[in-house]
Amino acid sequence: MIEKILIANRGEIACRIMRTARRLGIRTVAVYSDADTNSRHVQLADEAKHIGGARASDSYLNINSIVEAIRDTGADAVHPGYGFLSENAEFAENCVAEGTIFIGPPPSAIKAMGSKSEAKRLMELAGVPLLPGYHGSDQSDETLIAAAEQIGFPVMVKAAAGGGGRGMRMVETVETLAADLAAARREAQAGFGNDLLLIEKYLRKPRHIEMQIFADSFGKILHIFERDCSIQRRHQKVVEEAPAPGMTNEMRKAMANSAVKAASAIDYVGAGTVEFLVEANRMGLPDCFYFMEMNTRLQVEHPVSEMITGIDLVEWQIRVAEGLPLTVNQKDILIDGHAIEVRLYAENPEKSFRPSPGPISSFRMPMDGLNLRIDCGVSEGEMVSMHYDPMIAKIIGWDSNRQGAINRLRRGLEDTQIVGITTNLNFLAAVISNESFSNADLDTGFIDRHLETLLAEVPGTDSLMLSLVSLAELIWRRESVLAQAVQSADPYSPWQQADCWDLNDRGHIALCLREGEVEVVVVARLREDGYNLKIEGSSIDARGCFLDDGRLTADINGHRVTVSVVRYGPCLYVAGLGKTRKFEIVDPLIPQGIGQSSGGRLTSPLPGRIVSVTVGVGDVVSMGQVLMVIEAMKMEHAIVAPAAGRVEIINFKEGDQVDEGKELLGLAAN
Repeated sequence: MIEKILIANRGEIACRIMRTARRLGIRTVAVYSDADTNSRHVQLADEAKHIGGARASDSYLNINSIVEAIRDTGADAVHPGYGFLSENAEFAENCVAEGTIFIGPPPSAIKAMGSKSEAKRLMELAGVPLLPGYHGSDQSDETLIAAAEQIGFPVMVKAAAGGGGRGMRMVETVETLAADLAAARREAQAGFGNDLLLIEKYLRKPRHIEMQIFADSFGKILHIFERDCSIQRRHQKVVEEAPAPGMTNEMRKAMANSAVKAASAIDYVGAGTVEFLVEANRMGLPDCFYFMEMNTRLQVEHPVSEMITGIDLVEWQIRVAEGLPLTVNQKDILIDGHAIEVRLYAENPEKSFRPSPGPISSFRMPMDGLNLRIDCGVSEGEMVSMHYDPMIAKIIGWDSNRQGAINRLRRGLEDTQIVGITTNLNFLAAVISNESFSNADLDTGFIDRHLETLLAEVPGTDSLMLSLVSLAELIWRRESVLAQAVQSADPYSPWQQADCWDLNDRGHIALCLREGEVEVVVVARLREDGYNLKIEGSSIDARGCFLDDGRLTADINGHRVTVSVVRYGPCLYVAGLGKTRKFEIVDPLIPQGIGQSSGGRLTSPLPGRIVSVTVGVGDVVSMGQVLMVIEAMKMEHAIVAPAAGRVEIINFKEGDQVDEGKELLGLAAN
């Protein structure tokens, strides 16, 4: 029996594995980098071992360092989680060589599916349906371009050893293919240490549906139904659900049979996921899907499968790794209700989903329960690092039907509050509230097609929200003044009163509030039981107080509401009433616009690492030309010329770390 598990991962998945291990009475060991010294997964573990520097290559991808941690802690098993080394056959082999149980499939199965090209060959032999494509060893541009032309555009370029959208490009025409191949190779090499590519036919409107499978070492292979992961951005999943809307019994049986064939072909053991592309316009037919890849690990979205079946997949992983057989049969696994998961990321949807690392000053999530599950990897006060994936947490809603699950999830998002960094919280709420999503009109182009609507700004700054923000600020100011008065030498001085007294105009306070580009002045006058607010010509009576849990309960012209309001610097964040909104208290004495960069200087939009510099000093460039590429949180960001000009200065070279706001290079008029 396993007694101590070292979790070779971090963040949310490490915390999730610890939860099951603790329930089973198994001790856990966390590993951590320089950047994760005080991280949540380190605090939750029974033991923790430092394994290296902040970069993943120096820590979570450092096989030697993790193997040394296994020896030092005496762990008798290793769980790789997902990402990092979870699908690295060499790491699995090293664990086995140490006499440590690897909680995952055999290294041979990882190798078989580690190359997308080899996987396609094996699946073809196993009779699993495939998309037309090129999976050959000749990787010259000439061969790949010729293959693409034969397949027919558009095509998808993929990293043969990859996943998670890295090294993946959709290419519309042959004119851009060479450049896309170069970019895909660079991402593939950086992400997986392997720049081999494959090319496949691109379906215009596909759905992404995957089948969860599980196998023991005695030859039993089960499927745990499907998950629909069609809501994606840049080929990375954003929303997942189970079961798949529109799935028929006939299609489910055919897809499950194909998934079991795929697992059987490589003598699979443990948890795995077989992913398929589905022709959305033929959804439900038994021949509408094509094998895409097999992930030889636990998936990020595994909670939705657990929620509809009551199975703990991590417990199953541990038991099978101990050499125990699966004790259930396929007929015993039933679907109960519907579950939907969203991924809460530290990113800014308003700025092309740019990663948003930084400290979390305030963090509140809803409680776990029957209808809502929270898998979280950070705590209040923690730093979201630029070095790793930007996922903060997963929020999963369950109910007896799909619309009920949407409603549960929507409320869970409303009850989530995070301040200090920018997140995609409002974006997620907009996705699941979208009419097309409610109608299950799904495909992998959903976000691109609805992006303008999903990013739509709040239509005007409404009086209710302005009243709540103003009331919160006025209560805080009143409490502050009263506290100072108690400690002062003259508590009865008019300067120590909280009645809006002013030297020249007794009786009012003017608050200038900004939301986005809109500024509104709110004039407040103290009343016996609250305040009278003048907002854009309207008169509003507002009163309320802060509850013990920190939330504001308010009566606004007879309308009773309760929201969370958090102050962070000059900004107030209001969580509730459908979304989180940010207001800034504007000080009229501080000039606006200070600190804006001058036109010819290009600064870094985020902290990251320079992965390429494509120009030199003196080069003449055209508007839109790529000058540098920065990598942060597993994503590449191109720095392009805002206008034609000549490169005057370059301040960083390939491999350098750069902070947000640092000047990268300068352009002069040509």
